[in-house]
Amino acid sequence: MADRHPLFKPLVFVGGIIFGFGLGFSHMARPEVVVNFLLFEDLGLPFVMFGAAIVSGVAFALLPRVRDAAPLTGDPYERRLKPFDRNVLVGGAVFGVGWGLSGICPGAAYASLGVGNVTILWALGGMFVGAYAQGYWRSRSGTRDAAAAGAD
Repeated sequence: MADRHPLFKPLVFVGGIIFGFGLGFSHMARPEVVVNFLLFEDLGLPFVMFGAAIVSGVAFALLPRVRDAAPLTGDPYERRLKPFDRNVLVGGAVFGVGWGLSGICPGAAYASLGVGNVTILWALGGMFVGAYAQGYWRSRSGTRDAAAAGAD
């Protein structure tokens, strides 16, 4: 981390501000918009999501052809494949249930707080509790896996 460009953190911060502003401007930081999407009453959210996916897809396709490495980190552009296992299914299910119950996903929750939705603190609290529980569960299962591997 010490070898990163000095502008790395400020640019990440500015990117987060722009992302949050975009969520607020497009009304995607309002839980009722997300709930209306999940009830198939408002289809504005998929257009925002697909627009972001198209921009990201074009960037991921073109940037490796223009540059060999990321400008601020120097890391090479490469695909990082992750296994599709039980953790992905359970995590996706928990994320989906939380998204449906609260009407907000983690990134938009902070933007929602920024536009004055104080009641979103309940959802943020639930996200922190869930993240802590997942970290605790992972550390416990990792300890057991290491103990079993050391027994061989």
